[in-house]
Amino acid sequence: MARPTTVPQARALRRRASETERMLWKLLRDRKLEGLKFRRQFPLGPYVLDFVCLRHRLVIEADGPFHDPTQDAVRDAWLAAEGFRVLRFPNTEIQLRDWQVIGRILEVVGAPPPQP
Repeated sequence: MARPTTVPQARALRRRASETERMLWKLLRDRKLEGLKFRRQFPLGPYVLDFVCLRHRLVIEADGPFHDPTQDAVRDAWLAAEGFRVLRFPNTEIQLRDWQVIGRILEVVGAPPPQP
């Protein structure tokens, strides 16, 4: 369940998404990826997740230049305790090798890889 303070924060983050987050959202939205339903800037507990597929309990994080590895580890541990898997991708990988990002997501959810 989301905390009351994370809902307005999630709405604000949706409005001011980074270019990389918008690029990734284009690939994930509207069940384009093997019919998987993703949500963006989803409030969960004390956190706002970049992208989440609730059916597969999979969190996708786009890591920009301001991510703190120590805080990320705490967050990832909390999410793991809640039964979520977390995939983190650096912005440069999303921007330059989006097919590898998609391949890794599909690998994790057990879906067949996309046909070239």
